[in-house]
Amino acid sequence: MEGSYVDKGRFTLPGETGMEEVIADLVERWGVDAVRDSDGTNLSQDILDMGLQIYSTLCLVREDNEWAKQHPQYRQQIYLMTAPVIVTSKVKTIDIMADFFADQFIPNTDVDIKKYWQVVNRTTGEVLPSECWSYAEGIVTFEQAVQFHKYTVSFLAYQKWEPVSMYNHITNDWDEEHRLPLDIRYPEAQKHVLRVLEDWLKKHPKTDIVRFTTFFYNFDLIFNKEGKEKQVNWFGYLSCVSPLALEQFEQAYGYRLTAEDFVDQGRYNTPFKNPTQRYLDWMDFNQKFIAGYAKQCVDMVHDFGKKAIMFFGDHWAGTEPYGKYFPEIGLDAVVGAAGDGVTTRMIADIPIKDTEARFYPYFFPDVFFEGGDPVGESMPIWIKCRRALMRKPVGRMGYGGYLSLAHQFPDFIDHVTEIATQFKGIHANAEGTQPFKAPFKVAVLNTWGSLRSWQTHQVAHSLWNQRCYSYIGALESLAGLPFDIEFISFDDIRLSGIDPSIGVIINAGDVHTSWSGGDQWSDPQVVATLREWVDQGGGFIGIGDPSAYEHQGVLFQLADILGVQKEIGFTASINKPKVTPVQDHFITEDLEGEIDYGEGMTMVYQAEAGAEILDVHQGSCNLAVNSFGQGRGVYIAGLPYSIQNTRLLSRAIFWAAHQEEQLYSWFSVNPNVECHAYPETGRYCAVNNTSEIQKTTILMDNAVIQEIELGGMESVWFQFEITH
Repeated sequence: MEGSYVDKGRFTLPGETGMEEVIADLVERWGVDAVRDSDGTNLSQDILDMGLQIYSTLCLVREDNEWAKQHPQYRQQIYLMTAPVIVTSKVKTIDIMADFFADQFIPNTDVDIKKYWQVVNRTTGEVLPSECWSYAEGIVTFEQAVQFHKYTVSFLAYQKWEPVSMYNHITNDWDEEHRLPLDIRYPEAQKHVLRVLEDWLKKHPKTDIVRFTTFFYNFDLIFNKEGKEKQVNWFGYLSCVSPLALEQFEQAYGYRLTAEDFVDQGRYNTPFKNPTQRYLDWMDFNQKFIAGYAKQCVDMVHDFGKKAIMFFGDHWAGTEPYGKYFPEIGLDAVVGAAGDGVTTRMIADIPIKDTEARFYPYFFPDVFFEGGDPVGESMPIWIKCRRALMRKPVGRMGYGGYLSLAHQFPDFIDHVTEIATQFKGIHANAEGTQPFKAPFKVAVLNTWGSLRSWQTHQVAHSLWNQRCYSYIGALESLAGLPFDIEFISFDDIRLSGIDPSIGVIINAGDVHTSWSGGDQWSDPQVVATLREWVDQGGGFIGIGDPSAYEHQGVLFQLADILGVQKEIGFTASINKPKVTPVQDHFITEDLEGEIDYGEGMTMVYQAEAGAEILDVHQGSCNLAVNSFGQGRGVYIAGLPYSIQNTRLLSRAIFWAAHQEEQLYSWFSVNPNVECHAYPETGRYCAVNNTSEIQKTTILMDNAVIQEIELGGMESVWFQFEITH
């Protein structure tokens, strides 16, 4: 029995002046109960008087451009590194802005550049003494340098254009004044921003909810000389730097950071590498400061009788919703952009009173143009997001961008009507209760642990990346599977061992990365603890290069658990066993055709005599299982997201946990359909994860309880008898 839930509530609509009639219509069609402005739009008085909750977006660091222009010394700054140049008798200079967008950055020559800048010999790694180079008018000249060695310049720069407004400006072809980002590290800027906030609150009496977008420092967004994205690190802290911040850091931690600590050989402290202790200190230093100042802003909003929420994106650097200081801010909710199941869970799992997902696509001209297909863009996104919502629903939904674009696509309006119906149906049927789940937890093990919950293997938000998709697919599958998911670090294992509630640990990533663990695997305590845990009955699943660190003659440190090892050339002279794949196994029982391993691996061979190899390609083991004591190990060469790979991972988890029979609790025989049950309400939902008609049988405890046929993307709720 399917319900139609278009009641008013749980829906935030992006509004704009001139769209009053459209908004009134969508209040009825989508059940809108709140309206928000966006970057570049305003809400008319008629919209403000519609009786809806009013969200007002506010980015404090770019709110007062006149003051920022009058106080250029308080602009935000950043460390940049030039492309390397090989010094010869003819080449002795570097144009430091040659690779950067002149509208975004300008070198900071107000400081003592010999103190704050660095020239590094990238052939030797040595810092060139300051007397060996000079600077004038954008050019660094080498007075003394080794010929045919590579050199880079790391320099401090002012940010001339706030990066988010710059991105929106370029994307939407705006023609307006460039916004300057203020650095609230400076006391004068702090005081001014609080005055701006107080004045803003007085001028917005109709605002019910202040939507900070976000707070103070944007993630790393660097454009090249053509004004195109050069580098994006959604988790970066580059914009937090300033001479004052460096001085305060030195006072707090007893040592001084240098330019190299930020540019990091051109890697800019990507979360893909294990962080240095110096960078962890820098993160902690900023998190404490940002939480403290953000709390002052939130307290002021509360004093005006309004709610304060934060957008999980844009200027979120240092807020860290899964960090230890975040609760101190005192926010009422977090809203984030949801482009798949992973990002939906990233929002939904935040420990806070309320959450909201702003679903893709944005109502932007890159999707909503004549001949565009916004429904086709939205459908696969919603299917992924819905899987995650079935496990952990966010409190509210909404969209971003310009309604004046979206309303020109009637089929998209109808499509969102169905999305809103299904979204509200989840809340109506779940009634705030927990869905059925396996009797054990699944832990994802990497260097970052809980701080990067649902944030692994990502360069930019929800964007495909060749280096990432073979791993983030596992998280996408997990986002909608019936397991409690935790993210644990190697430090957690060192300090506390492994929680007894955890039944399976997953380690996924490329060798040398933080996601696999890198040199963490050289720690005998970590390796021994995991071996003992598996020996006593735990399950360990490795994807890609699990436990990979070249140490004591092997790469996979837990090959004895996984059953396989990877050849990197050092043992090429040792013969490897030829294997014949095992045809029948619980993990591959209902898989059809070839398994997609994404980028996959090569030269993975059987290392344990008792291991069973389930799939081989050109002599390399793609899928293997192994017993270790009372526990089990599983190896998978890669796992991009797909319906079949989701079924494979689900089976692998239950097998690794010695809980095979649990698979058949609320089980859909057809893997294109998933079943989510809510035992406390006596309801379950069958969900078609394809655009085609699907038939399936639902099993409970391996017994048939329902035969179902579902239309494309359809979700249907059923009741069942509650037993105690």
